Amino acid sequence: MTQPNSRTPLQRAPRPASAPARSAAPARPGASSAEVGATSRLNKRMAELGMASRREADDWIARGWVRVNGQPAEMGMQVSASDRIEISKQAQGQQANQVTILLNKPMGIVSGQAEDGHQPAITLIQPQHRWADDNARFFFHPKQLQSLVPAGRLDIDSIGLLVLTQDGRVARQLIGEDSVMEKEYLVRVRYQGSAGSDSGARQLDEIDERDPITSNVQGVFPTEQIERLRHGLSLDGQTLKPAKVSWQNPEQLRVVLTEGKKRQIRRMCELVGLKVVGLKRVRIGKVMLGNLPLGQWRYLAPHERF
Repeated sequence: MTQPNSRTPLQRAPRPASAPARSAAPARPGASSAEVGATSRLNKRMAELGMASRREADDWIARGWVRVNGQPAEMGMQVSASDRIEISKQAQGQQANQVTILLNKPMGIVSGQAEDGHQPAITLIQPQHRWADDNARFFFHPKQLQSLVPAGRLDIDSIGLLVLTQDGRVARQLIGEDSVMEKEYLVRVRYQGSAGSDSGARQLDEIDERDPITSNVQGVFPTEQIERLRHGLSLDGQTLKPAKVSWQNPEQLRVVLTEGKKRQIRRMCELVGLKVVGLKRVRIGKVMLGNLPLGQWRYLAPHERF
């Protein structure tokens, strides 16, 4: 399969057998000097193009499953944007068999490795926990558990959509350093009566912190604090990216983030006098939790895209 590039692939005569595979390609007609000189490692370029994760690309290169401009690729070689990268049918077949799984994680389950005796999410990925209404045309096989890792975290005391995948492309899309994937949460809160600020907490006289507001929180919560939740808070010395925050109902917020600091929503709420009493992730990108029952899982369907 040939991955399309943003520039026309370079056409040239085959190299002599003695020429090294990493030889620089001649300049494309009309290319700028910056385009001619810019190169990156092959595995990085393949990841940028969405062909494979860097680790997967290295594995394919080692197996001889990658060709650059018609020649076998070498580990660590440099390529430019005009180089033509191809992967073999073996690589395509391996990738086609990789699965991505959506789990409605229950409370008390950890996302990754077992912690303090708590059960990891992957242990729920068994045939008996597969959603009966899953219409994806996949059959479960124990091999699907190999290299199946969570693409992001969900706190032990939170529930909702957790993605586990064998596909490095999906993991990079969801949690790569340049990812801006939206994640949507329903957050049930109570009002502690203490509104935080950058200089410290400010106690509101009319509300006793020992008797928090648990109903119609929307009616007593200051509008300016909602604005601070949307943009204006800092955690760990860093200003948070803008968030979408609105009232879903008088006791529940709808929060959409494009970043994922540890326990971010809970800590954001604490800064404005709210305590989270329930948190559920309902969407990642374009993929919804929908009617997937708590504790059950389904396959990401071939037509679904984050």
